[in-house]
Amino acid sequence: MDISTLAGLGLGFTMILMSMVLGGSGLGVYINVPSVLMVIGGSFGALMVGNPLARVLGIVRYFNIVLRVPNYELERTITTLVNFSERARREGLLALEDDVEEVQDDFLKNGIQLVVDGTDPEIIKTVLFNDLDQLTARHETGIKIFDDWGKLAPAFGMIGTLAGLIAMLANLDDPDAIGSGMALALITTMYGSIFANLVLIPIKGKLEDRHKEEQLLREIMIEGILSIQAGDNPNILKYKLVSFLDPNRRREMLEVLMGE
Repeated sequence: MDISTLAGLGLGFTMILMSMVLGGSGLGVYINVPSVLMVIGGSFGALMVGNPLARVLGIVRYFNIVLRVPNYELERTITTLVNFSERARREGLLALEDDVEEVQDDFLKNGIQLVVDGTDPEIIKTVLFNDLDQLTARHETGIKIFDDWGKLAPAFGMIGTLAGLIAMLANLDDPDAIGSGMALALITTMYGSIFANLVLIPIKGKLEDRHKEEQLLREIMIEGILSIQAGDNPNILKYKLVSFLDPNRRREMLEVLMGE
């Protein structure tokens, strides 16, 4: 469970509610069901218009991705690839056939299997990068949904503002109608801004982070697989793969690899 996401949402809503209470007017002033329907319902409806139904219904899956903390184990993957390289150099590529069955990641497993099968290097490269492109396309789909929704929510907040102003102007002779119309106008804009900036846009940013992390893992795997197929020196492969890590993790990883 991603504590950062839950804590951020909790802190954000708590601070907003506290500011409303401390403002002296009470929470009741800020509760308006028509505004909620306008912002959330209206923007979600527009999202359905612009996207296939299956994609919109998959939003729950993207929420689950955000709430989970992935463990891509970059260091473990690098160690595995270096070990494969060393064994292939000593015993030949066919010696990796037994090790392939123990690999849990399908992407890495399929790539090593192609190497063991003696597949042409260009074909291996094409297959791996096609797989990476498909991964990117799937991730960008989820990112785009929340990007679109983050733009639609404030827009429907403004639509609610216009609706409230129209209601207010149409009933200038009725003080009660003026008050309710102005409340709808202002509160709907507030709801749209809160929903977009506290929920939708941050979720989009977190999905982008998840994508970058998994893309980095796949790029490390591709580099390792192609290097093993090409028969690169395992020591050179160590430095090539470690170079994908940020500087703070490179030294520790090299010490681990050199100590083996």
